[in-house]
Amino acid sequence: HEGKKVFKCNICDKNSIWKHAMKQHVASVYEGKKPFKCEVCDYSCSQKSNLKTHVASVHEGNKPFKCEVCDYSCSQKSNLKTHVTSVHEGKKPFKCEVCDYKSSNKGHLKTHVASVHEGKKPFKCEVCDHTFSVKRNLKVHVASVHEGKRPFKCEVCDYSCSLKSTLKTHVTSVHEGKKPFKCEICDYKFSEKCNLKTHIESVHEGIKPFKCDMCDYKCSEKGNMKQHVLA
Repeated sequence: HEGKKVFKCNICDKNSIWKHAMKQHVASVYEGKKPFKCEVCDYSCSQKSNLKTHVASVHEGNKPFKCEVCDYSCSQKSNLKTHVTSVHEGKKPFKCEVCDYKSSNKGHLKTHVASVHEGKKPFKCEVCDHTFSVKRNLKVHVASVHEGKRPFKCEVCDYSCSLKSTLKTHVTSVHEGKKPFKCEICDYKFSEKCNLKTHIESVHEGIKPFKCDMCDYKCSEKGNMKQHVLA
């Protein structure tokens, strides 16, 4: 594309050789304009092609791109490529400059920095005090916590949850006994890396950032503090 003018976003580092693509980016990301609405659910987007992909994958179950290593399938070739490079090849080129977080997706890194290091969580629950950095996480929270919707059910026991990935973790850890994340200090093992990190910080490093306003109780997780206060 030599000699072609590049249109740059004034807010982030996004750029495009197409003026209409940049206008769509600004309208959808920063102005919240998403004129294409799904007739089945409340999903909306800025491009007609994205709506078609959503309907085909979510409501019609069309996920033609299948992973040759595991049972993952998706509706877009680019998503399969990202899955293979990050999950099976371990390539996560986008690194956080503050902590050891890495991602295969630049957008995910930006969300991580904004929510974890800058404390930006603009999506607020109208029922409780929970805030989120991503709108879809708020939707999942409302559906599961306040509406009791847990569509993903375990075939072995009566466990149910709001996310497919959470069900997968449940099955592998509880029913298959897979806990690949091992503590190097003690013999504890975990099914998720985040749980191992919490364990090391609270048990071995003594980091307990959540403090009770009424007594000297401290803990490493906000949920535990809530339970303590209610008790």
